[in-house]
Amino acid sequence: MPAKVVIPRAALAGALGGVVAWLFALWFAEPLIQAAIDYEAERGEAEAALDAAAGIAPPEEGPEIFSRTVQGVWGIGAGMVLAGVALGLLFAVVYTLAQGKVALRPRVLALLVAGAGFLTLYASPFVKYPANPPAVGHDETIGDRSGLYLVMIVGSVVALVVAVLVARAVRERLGTWNAVLVGGALYVVLAGLLVALLPSLGELAANVATYGPATTETPQPLRDPAGRIVFPGFDPDVLYSFRVYAITAQVLLWGVLGLVFGALAERSVGPRSQARELESV
Repeated sequence: MPAKVVIPRAALAGALGGVVAWLFALWFAEPLIQAAIDYEAERGEAEAALDAAAGIAPPEEGPEIFSRTVQGVWGIGAGMVLAGVALGLLFAVVYTLAQGKVALRPRVLALLVAGAGFLTLYASPFVKYPANPPAVGHDETIGDRSGLYLVMIVGSVVALVVAVLVARAVRERLGTWNAVLVGGALYVVLAGLLVALLPSLGELAANVATYGPATTETPQPLRDPAGRIVFPGFDPDVLYSFRVYAITAQVLLWGVLGLVFGALAERSVGPRSQARELESV
């Protein structure tokens, strides 16, 4: 298919994927986000009480630009749909480059490209830097966290490109199946090295100063000057469930993108072309 046909269909498929992911997040993840916001507010009150007892003036709070309803419903929805469209356009580029180099049915190729996108742009970075709800993370580390996450994404993409090139290089000598296994193993090794080399968020300076050395930014119990716990740490069940729902929403987004685009692509291929592609698979 020419690019002028691939691009609008991929954008449409990405938008539909964003809608499905939004509805899932609205039903399952949004209550956890509200629970995290409530925790953050209550912890802030406890910290303010400790500061007042120590004679420290409380910081000024900024105005609320958008209401919680707007943020939790339409804000998430708009963000996910726009993200789906953007990912669909990226998908279109990769699909266009790949369709002339592999002998696969459009539906199979679409699912492979979507799976590769999910793996490199979300799943692998998620292993090192999983999604966090509000209240998990310091304002001082936003820049560092963004930079490290970007490095993880770029490194994951580079690892996949290297793995594909190596698999193509050894395909004639080892056969397609063994070449795929070699490429897959190489990707796991390269991504694993990247995960091992990059610092954990708990190792960032702002977190070490507040909580001591740790692996995450998850808030620990708040203590008074005597060391007594005056407010509990963040609920691990909320954190675990949020991360499960976050990655599930991405699976839905990429899955719908691949399935919908694959179905649209199949319809654009003539019966004779489909027959030739089926014979070559």
